[in-house]
Amino acid sequence: MDRTGLNDLEAVMAIARRGSFRAAAVDLGMSTTALSHAIGKLETGLGVRLFNRTTRSVSLTDAGRHFVDRVGPALREIRDAVDVVRSQQEVPSGTLRINAAPVAAQEIMSPLVLEFLRRHPEMTVDLVTEGRLIDIVAEGFDLGVRVADLVPSDMIAVSLGRPQRYAVVASPDYFAQHGRPVVPADLVHHACIRVRLPNGAMYRWQFERRGEIVQVDVRGRVTLDEAGLARMAVLEGAGVGFFMERSVLADIKDGRLLRVLEDWTPPFPGLCLYYPGRRNPSAGLRAFLALARDFAARNGRAP
Repeated sequence: MDRTGLNDLEAVMAIARRGSFRAAAVDLGMSTTALSHAIGKLETGLGVRLFNRTTRSVSLTDAGRHFVDRVGPALREIRDAVDVVRSQQEVPSGTLRINAAPVAAQEIMSPLVLEFLRRHPEMTVDLVTEGRLIDIVAEGFDLGVRVADLVPSDMIAVSLGRPQRYAVVASPDYFAQHGRPVVPADLVHHACIRVRLPNGAMYRWQFERRGEIVQVDVRGRVTLDEAGLARMAVLEGAGVGFFMERSVLADIKDGRLLRVLEDWTPPFPGLCLYYPGRRNPSAGLRAFLALARDFAARNGRAP
């Protein structure tokens, strides 16, 4: 046990967080075999098993749960101590970990992430995309990126300045065969591409016009949880889709998709970066936030 290092502890936390050796290995930048070997050595040194392993699942043992409950806060303290030291640096270096929804990641990739790496060659960025909303502090991220109304109230938010809109679209062939909905209630008579939320619930399409708010529990034979697959289905004429406007704007301009109910989809507050209110953010985090604020100001809304 004397030789147990931080990497071993981070490995345990990654597996507990992800519920999978393979997913944890990706997060840690190592092979699944190497990770399994490292955990095996740690368990041998401790004299107890931390994980129950089957061919289909990984779960914590009772000893593993106690271990994670004690190690997690200690690791956060160590990370905070490292951040305090790094905050004294003049030149940003190290790794910035960002958690974002898939659409949000696409929005920030070019203007923020790649520009940040060009400006700061000693920095690396680990950008993880997932639909579910997580606790970025507990899971070891420096920043999150979500639409404004999903930002936790205890976080500091930085608006990225761009309002968002939804777009209701279908292929020209679909509308030629089935007609176009005129009001949101008409959608119940159409084949719609249904959206499953990260918690398993079905997303109800939301509309607003002149203060009137309408939610529609649409019907359809296709249910998906990934916007790229939904767009593919709509382009193939499988039904009506509900998307973030930017993800289908090129299709609309080129005539591959036709838009309806535009007067029912007003702009709403866009994306925000958010982060915990640490007293000593790293030089890298400070530099990224400065870039984000500059980007927001240039896009019409200073945070």
